[in-house]
Amino acid sequence: MNNVLEISHLTKKYNRKTVLNDISFSAELGQITGFIGVNGAGKTTTIKSILGLVKKDAGEIRLFGQTMEENEREIKNRIGVVFDKGYFYENLSLNDMKNILAPAYSNWDENAFKRYARQFKLPLSYHISDLSKGMTMKYAIALALSHHADFLLMDEPTSGLDPLIRNQLLGILREYMEEGNKSVFFSTHITTDLDKIADRIVMIDNGKIVLDEYKDDLLEKYTLVKGSKDELTPALRASFLHMEEHGFHFEGLTCDSAAVKRGLTKAVFAKPTIEDIMMAFAGRS
Repeated sequence: MNNVLEISHLTKKYNRKTVLNDISFSAELGQITGFIGVNGAGKTTTIKSILGLVKKDAGEIRLFGQTMEENEREIKNRIGVVFDKGYFYENLSLNDMKNILAPAYSNWDENAFKRYARQFKLPLSYHISDLSKGMTMKYAIALALSHHADFLLMDEPTSGLDPLIRNQLLGILREYMEEGNKSVFFSTHITTDLDKIADRIVMIDNGKIVLDEYKDDLLEKYTLVKGSKDELTPALRASFLHMEEHGFHFEGLTCDSAAVKRGLTKAVFAKPTIEDIMMAFAGRS
C-alpha cells in the first residue's frame, strides 16, 4: 500500500479546547479520499495542519513519505490546494494573480495554465471580484493543476455551488485522476459529491476519527431501515447504530440487517447514502 498522506496522532488545541484529538488516518496514492463531517467537526483545521498553516500540538504528518520540516519546498511543489473561501487579491485580474503565484512553483507550466483557462472558459482579463463562486473554484483548480500537482487538497470546493457547476468540477477531478498516479483529498459536508467519485471515506466528528473505510465496503456494511415502532424490542434497538423516531415510525441505520429482518415484518430496507451514514455517526455522538 502506497500512501500519499499519513497522519499519526495529530492533536491541536485552541485556548485549551481540543479541536483535533489524537487523530490518525492515511490517503492512498491513486485514490480520491472523501473527508467528511458536519460543520465544526475539525475538517478545515486538519487541512490547515497538513499544509503547515496552523502549528500542531502533537503528532506527525507525512506527505509523499516526508514531513514539511524535512522538505517543504518539494512537498509544496507536488500539492495543489483549493479552499472554499478565496485566498486571492480581489482587485487583481486573473492573469495578474497568476503571475504572483506561478513563481512559487519550480515546475509551473504556462502552456498548461492557458489550456485550462480555455477549457474552463476563464476570462483572464477579469478581476477576481468579478467572478462567480463557480468560476473562482475553476480558477483555483486551474492554478493547482498548472504546476502538475500530484496531490490535490480540497476544502469544501463545491459548497454553495449549483448542481450543474458541481458536476462540472467533479468531471474535472475525474479527468485529473485519469492521468495516473494522482490523488485527491476532498473535504466536504456535501456527501452526494462523494457518492459519485470517492474511493475511500474518512469521517471526523468532534475532533475524532470515527470512520475510515473504502466507500463500497461502507455502503455494503450498513442498511437503512424504516418501520413501525410497535415492532421494536430492546434487542432490536441494540442492533442499530443510530435511530430517529417520529410518531409511530422510526428510521435507523444498522450493520446487522439479518437480525433486524428476522425481527421486523413491516419494515422497509434500503441501501444508505454516505449522508445517511454520516448523520447516523454524528447523531450517535
